[in-house]
Amino acid sequence: MGCYAIVELNHDCLVEPELSVEVVSDPDSFIDMEPLWSDLLEKSGIESPFLTHQWVRTWWESFGNGNKLHILLVKEHEEVIAIAPLMLTRRTMYGLPVRCLEFIANVHTPRFDFIVSRRTGDVYRAIWSVLSTQEKFWDVLLLCQVLSDSNTLEEFRRFAGQDGMSCGRWISADSPYLPLREGWEDYFKQINSKHRSNLSRRLRRLSEIGKVEMERISSVDQLEGALEEGFRIEGAAWKDQIATSIQSHPNSRLFYTRLADRFAQMGWFQLNFLTVAGRRIAFHYSLRYADKVYLLKPGYDPQFARFSPVNLLCFLFLQDAFRNGLTEFDFLGEEDEWKLQWTRTARRHCWLFVFSNRLVPSLIYWTKFRVLPLLHNTTIYRAFRNAIWHTGRNGNHHQGD
Repeated sequence: MGCYAIVELNHDCLVEPELSVEVVSDPDSFIDMEPLWSDLLEKSGIESPFLTHQWVRTWWESFGNGNKLHILLVKEHEEVIAIAPLMLTRRTMYGLPVRCLEFIANVHTPRFDFIVSRRTGDVYRAIWSVLSTQEKFWDVLLLCQVLSDSNTLEEFRRFAGQDGMSCGRWISADSPYLPLREGWEDYFKQINSKHRSNLSRRLRRLSEIGKVEMERISSVDQLEGALEEGFRIEGAAWKDQIATSIQSHPNSRLFYTRLADRFAQMGWFQLNFLTVAGRRIAFHYSLRYADKVYLLKPGYDPQFARFSPVNLLCFLFLQDAFRNGLTEFDFLGEEDEWKLQWTRTARRHCWLFVFSNRLVPSLIYWTKFRVLPLLHNTTIYRAFRNAIWHTGRNGNHHQGD
């Protein structure tokens, strides 16, 4: 571990308690941090399963090979008041090799951020002071999947600008979510009448095959067989064919298997199936955390696609969620059409790129945030983009039409 001391003055010119920053790079030290990490997350008031030690540890065990931990602990005296979960890795951007300092995250991480319990401004300044002195070790600081209203985005853009570094913000996705405020009956009356009619019709037709029910798996002893069934269903419709399913890659399979086991032990996991005559035909791989449910992975059996099974599962699940005191259902991911049938409320996520003052990072900055935005407005680019969009649209498999 390395330790860096930072002293700040407040506006009254009284000396604030000293902040120090320690760098944790040893995996065993990171594992031993679980009680401290969990306590800080609770004190911070952040209700996110993706910032729990259990999530980050599972991610590291599954995807961390070849990277190096670079977790910053910000302390006031000896008390940890913030954690910056970072790692050092290597990427290729526009054909150029770069050293990245980035969140412990990847495409399987819906959202992320720093964990700060108090003295937010001082903490950000302390983190930046350390990272900027370590600039020789990184070319790009990459903070991905941060909520657009997070202070992290604006504060680090400001610090980078003050130090003469180039930075840019990239909007990644708007993720739909449904606040469960009123009762189920009141909510259901408000959604699109065509959607309500389709649900009733498809449920009636599916019921002609057999009894339609929702099955929930949440205990560790039920997981093994249920997960295998869920993974099979998740890949069956089209994801196995294009190698994007959970079971297509050993690392992603390990992640979702281990995550289910770890979160089930904490009472934070739900695997919900739609069954007809006892046969599982759709599933939600979900997390339940702080009275909110997060949908990480949906899937359905293509033999039953005409019944829109993922939507029928949502129908049964949301009735149960409203009546059992949950406060939110977060669909995560992008604004897919089937999700927007349930809600029009969404959260925007952004990526922040900060580039060190060297040739290669500067070239990448100019390419991504200066040249390409200009090309976006050209006729040739729009034609190319539309052609790609049309191809992708034709090959897309919707879960709820």
